[in-house]
Amino acid sequence: MHQTEQSTPRERRIERRAHADYTGGVYGSMLAASVIVGAGHLGSFPRVQLVLLLLLTGGVFWGAHVHAQLFGARLAQQTLDRRAVLHVFRDEWTIVKAAIPPAVAVAVSPLLGLDVPGALWLALAVAVAGQVGWSMAAARRAGTSWRLTAVTALVNLLLGLLIILFKIILH
Repeated sequence: MHQTEQSTPRERRIERRAHADYTGGVYGSMLAASVIVGAGHLGSFPRVQLVLLLLLTGGVFWGAHVHAQLFGARLAQQTLDRRAVLHVFRDEWTIVKAAIPPAVAVAVSPLLGLDVPGALWLALAVAVAGQVGWSMAAARRAGTSWRLTAVTALVNLLLGLLIILFKIILH
């Protein structure tokens, strides 16, 4: 189906999902894992600070990606109308969405009886799992075989484990 003015809102949503790009989710999950590893010393309210750091960093990188996409479109002499701008905003939003699960993990960590280091490890595990999940979703959406989906999951798992290794070495 090609998006036309006669298409319903539901049909347009289905069309957007069919062409969804999960690159931002993979990138955002890796960014979240890196933020957790690099968090260093947090102040008096470490959980609140880490939740804010994850969400704000995701937001800043989302803005940077939106700007890069829009600036790139201008350089390519494409007309930027409201619809095109909103499309870029929506497409890049997965960067922020990827920061939410690790932030939630930190927020609920006291309910699980975790201290702050435990909360950091939980958030890191959630971020790496998200990275693997987003890559698998992207591969499946692209119609790849299960074998190639497994390869992309493995590559992203190894990248996530590399980030974890950096945390172990640095701390």
